[in-house]
Amino acid sequence: MNKLDVLVIAAHPDDAELACSGTIAAHVAKGYKVGIVDLTMGEMGTRGTPELRLKEAAKAAEVLGLSARENLGFKDIYFQDDEAHQLKIVEMIRKYQPEIVLANAITDRHPDHGKGASVASKACFMSGLRKIETMLDGQAQEPWRPKFVYHYIQNNFIKPDFVVDITPYWETKLASIQAFASQFYDPNSEEPESFISSQSFLPFIEARAIEFGHSIFSKYGEGFTVERMLGVDNLFDLK
Repeated sequence: MNKLDVLVIAAHPDDAELACSGTIAAHVAKGYKVGIVDLTMGEMGTRGTPELRLKEAAKAAEVLGLSARENLGFKDIYFQDDEAHQLKIVEMIRKYQPEIVLANAITDRHPDHGKGASVASKACFMSGLRKIETMLDGQAQEPWRPKFVYHYIQNNFIKPDFVVDITPYWETKLASIQAFASQFYDPNSEEPESFISSQSFLPFIEARAIEFGHSIFSKYGEGFTVERMLGVDNLFDLK
């Protein structure tokens, strides 16, 4: 059985690590099964190669203790929010049957992030429609709709609807990011500098985590937005 509790859908390898790996680590530590589906291999990135990015993604998966990680091989930059791409994601949702999906930021500096958010959100709904038929490994798949879809926050500031305290898992988050060594600041690298390889980028990631953490009276946090109103039946569940 491939069932996961949480499935993270990310436009590029390292999107999940930068934006929500603390949340991933926190839930793995609690015994939940978490997986990542990367939509592209990030082949249009300034640094590294698709093959290297796949190796780095596998290393990050080990750091985070993921139960599964796959790459759908969509074309970086060029993939679209259309039927063909939606159905490929539907196959993954039905394969892993997650209760919760974490998807890209609804809007961001990189256009693939907003597209990734939109195509994942639509696929989550479509996956529950029994008249949409999909096959995997020669077998017909059963409909499955996640209970919740949340969007992590990436480069651009978006006011979160809730924040997860990741303070105990900050070092794990850093280690998962550093698994993508080709992408980030290295004074000895001879590759051209990119937006995320600048010396200031990783301090920005920490500053964002501190900002979100501060909002809930903790050291580090990760923020998320919701697609529909959250409800509770016990006020004491709120922190």
